Amino acid sequence: MTARHALVTGGSSGIGRAIALALAADGAAVTICGRRGDALRAVAAEADALHPVVADVTDEASVENLYREAEAARGPFDIVVANAGIASSAPAWKTSLADWTRTLDVNLTGAFLTVRPALKGMAERKRGRIVFIASVAGLRGSAYVAPYVASKHGVVGLMRALAAELLMTGVTVNAVCPGYVETEMLEQSIRRVMEKTGRTREEARRSFAEINPNHRLIGPDEVAAAVMWLVGDAAASVTGQPIAIAGGAG
Repeated sequence: MTARHALVTGGSSGIGRAIALALAADGAAVTICGRRGDALRAVAAEADALHPVVADVTDEASVENLYREAEAARGPFDIVVANAGIASSAPAWKTSLADWTRTLDVNLTGAFLTVRPALKGMAERKRGRIVFIASVAGLRGSAYVAPYVASKHGVVGLMRALAAELLMTGVTVNAVCPGYVETEMLEQSIRRVMEKTGRTREEARRSFAEINPNHRLIGPDEVAAAVMWLVGDAAASVTGQPIAIAGGAG
């Protein structure tokens, strides 16, 4: 990754943090973004190659400012990892329009706004790697998370559309689709289950692990390893693919 500049959105925790640190360890200059400045700076302190920029992926002007600042400092992005995302749970009939819109704004529109500024330059330079962090929920249905499932199906569709557009340019576009991963987002889900059902933390945690067919939670580093393969030279002929990291689901 030496001499490559990478962008990782949602880089202040969980999967984004793991990806950013893996890229930095392999020699890339890495710009991490998110809405929480203190959390970004804490991650950036873990590796000299990390540069934090506060940005909101749902705000077009904010993303454009991110690109201007980061590329002025370190050159054009060679790698873009669209990782920022949110999730909530409720029966579809209890899901408000506000909740639906917010989820699609962050997960789908935010992914589009994240990668769009990189497309023209990557195509002209005949090189580049784009990776969306989708979900196994983008490959199948899941109950009580309709906005999340719809948004992640949209991300997989966006990935396939861009891969087709960029097929002859040397730019690859793929998606990593994890199952349940041990992250701060999962911890929030565990707490909600505990509050609503009275289960212990271990019982709630086990209920999520058992949704993965191999009955264990996935580590953020496992997702990062898949991303590192996709952005490397060995995956130059891999494009338009949703890669499930989900213990046998997909």
